[in-house]
Amino acid sequence: MFKKYVTYGLLFFTMTLCTSCFEILEEINLNTDGSGTMLVTFNLSKSKTKLASIMLLDSVNGHKVPSKNDISLAIKDAEDHLKKIQGISNIKKTTDYENYIFTIACDFEKVSNLDAVFKDLIQQHNKRENTKFNSTNFTYNKTLNTFQRQFSYDNTIKKSFYKLKSDDRKIFEDASYTSIYRFNDLVKNVSNSNAKISPNKKAVFLKIDAMSLILGEKNIANTIQLSK
Repeated sequence: MFKKYVTYGLLFFTMTLCTSCFEILEEINLNTDGSGTMLVTFNLSKSKTKLASIMLLDSVNGHKVPSKNDISLAIKDAEDHLKKIQGISNIKKTTDYENYIFTIACDFEKVSNLDAVFKDLIQQHNKRENTKFNSTNFTYNKTLNTFQRQFSYDNTIKKSFYKLKSDDRKIFEDASYTSIYRFNDLVKNVSNSNAKISPNKKAVFLKIDAMSLILGEKNIANTIQLSK
């Protein structure tokens, strides 16, 4: 299973080698009781014309170009993985090959269910590569009414980046990560200086360019204090 997800991770990485403009969007709607929904979107629509042409090729810059079947299989396996996790339900996926937008969504009974999605993968990677990525990514404290997105930067990110060919490194120049977290309660404050609270005080928006994240200049970690 671990090797399978490494393979599919490389598959989507190969897709990004075709373009320097892509966005990963992470959306969570959290209910007061700790349940909620999560939607992850992989958006390459700004380069859809270029991608449509590249998908006709066998390889680009020495990297095999994944077929539509390869991509669909990767998403299907991710869906099957989610089905095995306790507390995860109502799993949905979309594949838009016209605009090159791919999504996967699910409901969760409690925030800790989300950690189970990648926990084993992260722990095995830490053991194999001697890294220190945290396996707990989300926490929700009902008593304090705080929601946390945790992330610990590891220098191996930067080292791995500089091992890439210069042409491959360029793909991250216009890439970005965006998170949108929505709540029933009002947001009092956030710990990440790059995060913005919505005008209605019920959502937090954070967008970080990929290069700042890779080089450790910015972080996606955030503690969100909600009103009690």
